[in-house]
Amino acid sequence: MNANLGHLFIQAIPFLFVFLWSTGFIGAKYALPFIEPFYLLFIRMLWTIAVFLLLCVILRVKWPTWQQAGHQMVTGLLLHGCYLGGVFAAIKWGMPAGISAIVVGIQPLLTALVGWRLFGENLLPRQWLGLALGLFGVSVVVLTTRDYDQTALTLPALVAIIIALFAISMGTIYQKRFGGGVNLVAGSLWQYVSTALLMGILAYSFETRVVVWDLQLILALAWLVLGLSVTAILLLMYMIREGEAAKVASYFYLVPAATSIEAWLLFDESLPLLAVAAMGLTVAGVYLVVKKS
Repeated sequence: MNANLGHLFIQAIPFLFVFLWSTGFIGAKYALPFIEPFYLLFIRMLWTIAVFLLLCVILRVKWPTWQQAGHQMVTGLLLHGCYLGGVFAAIKWGMPAGISAIVVGIQPLLTALVGWRLFGENLLPRQWLGLALGLFGVSVVVLTTRDYDQTALTLPALVAIIIALFAISMGTIYQKRFGGGVNLVAGSLWQYVSTALLMGILAYSFETRVVVWDLQLILALAWLVLGLSVTAILLLMYMIREGEAAKVASYFYLVPAATSIEAWLLFDESLPLLAVAAMGLTVAGVYLVVKKS
């Protein structure tokens, strides 16, 4: 019975990850009215480091070597620092969250291309088709559920979101290539150490760091730390360790669809029938990528 439950949990990990990751955009929407983006990320990283330190003590995890810790810090700078910082900065500088999601949505294709060219991760024609369908579906979902009238894209916002796109793609590849053999909890701790340093530098260099400590902000921060930075990241690290980078990246296609449903439920944002149909296309694309031959 326990073995069956364990197998079911492992099978459910990608979908649990998608749900948790998608709520990050919702959590940010609740938090950002009360705090600047880089300072929000800096405080989030400090809380996350405290949680992981506690987990390391409780679980008595094996500490990585200095070389392994260095690789984890590089992964953290890419996956958390440059990706989250780029997305938050792009939105702060005027790019709609939906447009940001479309650009970052190229990530599974970019990850697959990098893995194929540099590390020989071969994909079947069916999987390439799935990646393309997923990208098309994500674009339709985002474009049909948000209004982009009178949107002016600035050069800083475009640069920031492109940095985020390449960072999360290269971070996924880098962790798969150099992050093996490290305890997931200890490795994640070192990832957040480097991310906290980066966010601290950005916050203290470019922001006022004025915070309105509202209950809404505290609850949003708590969720961003425990739901996203702890649970979702541990699930992501597990998936990267156990699977091919392109297959893991394809699950990110499901995030905008999940976020659109959550925004519809929580904020009464539009969810037209075309978007629902595109969600189905996205799911089909992911299935083509991850299904076993």
